[in-house]
Amino acid sequence: MRLNGMNTSAVKPGMSLINEVWFGEDMLHVRLLDGREVSAPVEWFPLLSKATDKERNNWRLIGNGIGIHWEDPDEDISLAGLLMI
Repeated sequence: MRLNGMNTSAVKPGMSLINEVWFGEDMLHVRLLDGREVSAPVEWFPLLSKATDKERNNWRLIGNGIGIHWEDPDEDISLAGLLMI
């Protein structure tokens, strides 16, 4: 399946999905529906590291929560990609 330029597999029952996204001083934080949190340094994502706070906060979930899309900068990050970092 291809969503917004991101190759994904279909959402499977019991699969963890993203519920919330926020930024700390230098970190991207993601909360999953099951309550777990995943964090990564913003510098690992060059487009996001150069984005303004307004641009970073303009995100939407894609694929029913398997990924995040930022309009400007044009950035897509999948939960699977975050977990493999």
